[in-house]
Amino acid sequence: MFLHLGENVIVPKNSVIGIFDKDICCNAISTREFLEIAESEKKSYKIGSIEKTKTFVLTKEGLYMSPISSSTLVKRFGHIFGLEKDK
Repeated sequence: MFLHLGENVIVPKNSVIGIFDKDICCNAISTREFLEIAESEKKSYKIGSIEKTKTFVLTKEGLYMSPISSSTLVKRFGHIFGLEKDK
């Protein structure tokens, strides 16, 4: 199974380590340092324009900057694993 991150980018579900909201996590200095390191090591991948980034998705391959909200990606991720509650 795969997780769609926006535009034409998908990643294998088993490579996802974490899904992080940009507005929440970017306030920490350590997060900004991590982003700089990922970019300098060419392990960060922008999906669309940087202004539209809403979420960071950390995978085994690198860090993806997605224009899709973290709540939407978490719902998709839960659906992939069958974690969605019956309504």
